[in-house]
Amino acid sequence: MTSSESVTERELLRWSEMLSALARTGLAFTESLYEQERFEEILAVAAEIQVGASLPIDPKDLVTEWTKTIGHGVPGYVTPKATVGAIVGNDDGEILLMQRADSGVWLYPTGWADVGYSPAEVAVKEVWEETGIKTEVVSLLGVYDGMRLGFTRIPLYSTVFHLRAIGGDLKPHPLECTDVGFFRQGALPEPMYGAERWSQRAFAAIRGETLPVEFDGVRTPPWEEPSHG
Repeated sequence: MTSSESVTERELLRWSEMLSALARTGLAFTESLYEQERFEEILAVAAEIQVGASLPIDPKDLVTEWTKTIGHGVPGYVTPKATVGAIVGNDDGEILLMQRADSGVWLYPTGWADVGYSPAEVAVKEVWEETGIKTEVVSLLGVYDGMRLGFTRIPLYSTVFHLRAIGGDLKPHPLECTDVGFFRQGALPEPMYGAERWSQRAFAAIRGETLPVEFDGVRTPPWEEPSHG
């Protein structure tokens, strides 16, 4: 990296989470006191990096939170969290959107992957619980790395399905969203989150176009950073 190049906040956060995951996984498997000390030092460095990336938290508090997640053996292996999103279309070519209660922004239904359900089942369940609409799964649209795309600050994989509305009545979940509705492509509500990235593909699926499953490209090799400049 040359003096004219800079490291972005997104890169710092990703490096921090990678170091944290490696350290916590190491602590879950090692029985060596010497290695435990080294992994704890790495965890402290990861926290310092994250605070340096404008995270408003004391590094010691972050280490404490990370330490609470350490398991033993395979259950302690740190992996990204998982969410499932649903692009739902109706017979009029409209898309189902919900206004999130936590942020006020509009987005397609999405939520954490629940234990005991397949990803497709989570999509159907999430739409029903959050909007009151019954659906059937049409296809898988994509699998995305949230940190790489910049829509999350934590390691997260998002799986997005195309669903077709088959019944039900619009009814926003009182805790999850403040409003729900079907909208045509030229009249999406505001504020909308990330529509420039996903809306064209979403409406293409709703129109019945056959789309390949989308996923993040592979770096060469994947564990190295792309060149700058």
